[in-house]
Amino acid sequence: MLYLKTDEEVGLLRESNLLVSKTLAELARSIKPGVTTLYLDHIAEEFIRDHSAVPAFKGYGGFPNTLCTSVNDEVVHGIPSDYELKEGDIISVDCGATLDGWVGDSAFTFAVGEIKEEIRRLLNFTRASLEEGVKVAIAGNRIGDVSYAVQSKAESGGYSVVRELVGHGIGKKMHEPPEVPNFGKKGTGHKMEKGLVICIEPMINLGIKDTIQMSDGWTIKTADGKPSAHFEYAVAVNKGKADVLTTFKFIDEVLNKM
Repeated sequence: MLYLKTDEEVGLLRESNLLVSKTLAELARSIKPGVTTLYLDHIAEEFIRDHSAVPAFKGYGGFPNTLCTSVNDEVVHGIPSDYELKEGDIISVDCGATLDGWVGDSAFTFAVGEIKEEIRRLLNFTRASLEEGVKVAIAGNRIGDVSYAVQSKAESGGYSVVRELVGHGIGKKMHEPPEVPNFGKKGTGHKMEKGLVICIEPMINLGIKDTIQMSDGWTIKTADGKPSAHFEYAVAVNKGKADVLTTFKFIDEVLNKM
């Protein structure tokens, strides 16, 4: 069963997702060489709680922290630690917050200082593949249309799409039906209706698509050790045009000033 949200419920989801967007922008100010991923985690938890919300990830399935911080060849679910970011790193920051019972969820991959041009291109293509998926997240289309759009854009740049991890529905729970793969065929999967809210989150690798899980039980890495990028929006399906509940506007404003 797909849980279709009313306009009022979409409005509540917009608020929680805007808070996550602002949290990521707050973190953007501090992402630089020498900063630990655990320090970023503290900033995020404090910011979320100061805005009358609670971290959605902390304790979820036993996850120990507010953020997932995944560096370089870590695809997703990296656990914040004493690792100090280095010039040339990239870091995917995935953040969730629950506000008034509704969950916000978004991710952005940041450059740490100056990065190689081939890695910059990976980030640009991954973000662009997310935007392509959003374009077709409209009532009457199917989940496979989103999947195909993401995959086509990513692969047109010569990149590979992670198969083991997918996007998802979102609402009062962080993970609701349906699953939203980043690969697939047009015209397949659930038919999308107005009020369906999904998280589209391309995880795109510079090298091969295969991944491995680390011994901590959470961190997923690329099997070949090459970098991976990850961007995520929460999107309310609507007629004619998707309603993106997350925004990268605040992040871009911070980064453009740095």
